[in-house]
Amino acid sequence: MKNRLDRREFIKKSIAGSMAVGLLSGLPIQSLFARNQKLKLGLVTYQWGKDMTLPELIAACERTGYGAVELRTEHAHAVEINLSKKERREVKKRFKDSPVTCLGYGSNYEYHSPDPSVLRQNIEGTKEYIKLCKDIGATGIKVKPNNMPDGVLREKTIAQIASSLNEVGKFAQDHGQLVRVEVHGRITQELPVMKEIFDQVTEKNVVVCWNSNDTDLKAPGLEANFNMVKPWIGDTTHCRAFSETDYPFFELFQLLTGANYQGWILLEAHSNPLDKIAAMQREKQLFDEMVARL
Repeated sequence: MKNRLDRREFIKKSIAGSMAVGLLSGLPIQSLFARNQKLKLGLVTYQWGKDMTLPELIAACERTGYGAVELRTEHAHAVEINLSKKERREVKKRFKDSPVTCLGYGSNYEYHSPDPSVLRQNIEGTKEYIKLCKDIGATGIKVKPNNMPDGVLREKTIAQIASSLNEVGKFAQDHGQLVRVEVHGRITQELPVMKEIFDQVTEKNVVVCWNSNDTDLKAPGLEANFNMVKPWIGDTTHCRAFSETDYPFFELFQLLTGANYQGWILLEAHSNPLDKIAAMQREKQLFDEMVARL
């Protein structure tokens, strides 16, 4: 229980820090959000932001009312570890001068490989991007379990993933960062499996990033599956485009609100509309309508 309370305290401090970035600009950041401040809308640059430069991305979020971004790797905004110290400061300043919060980096690092050299490469790569997140004024990095390798005992892989998360978690604590573990991958996206992993996670800054998968709805149902990992829910929740799926987002928002969630709802759309601004505005309206009903 003590560790769960510590984890919640760490998340609250991270959220407070990210909000401060927006407030420092002197702009009325509250106007960007729906009336219920517990649920705030942001963007994962997965598809809709992947071709935008950093100034274009920030401008698009400002125009459409998205209060935060999770930057993805190998996208046009090019926020990568090859940035110099000066360039990192420039990225930090761009966000500081904007009401848009840089939540951090959406990486593809994963910890299930039975090859020790591949596993070590993923762990060390995570650490380098944690340094980047700190330098650009972000609050965390997204990682993921991604598979259960054939021919390896399930218990061994789960223990390896948890041990790896504890290692990068310790490193991230020294840099004031969260490690956000996306519910992702073959088998590992199953909520009971995520619970098994987190039962062995000891670091308070390693948290679950809910991913709004279809597997969330498997028996015993969304609420029961949500409750399996509720003690570890962090400050980011990924959602598909509200207009493009029949996932029960309103029910999810009710569960998050009931859990006193005060983090971000991050749109991670899989489509590729020609007019990204119009698409972002449409989804923001749908988000606001759902929040207004809570």
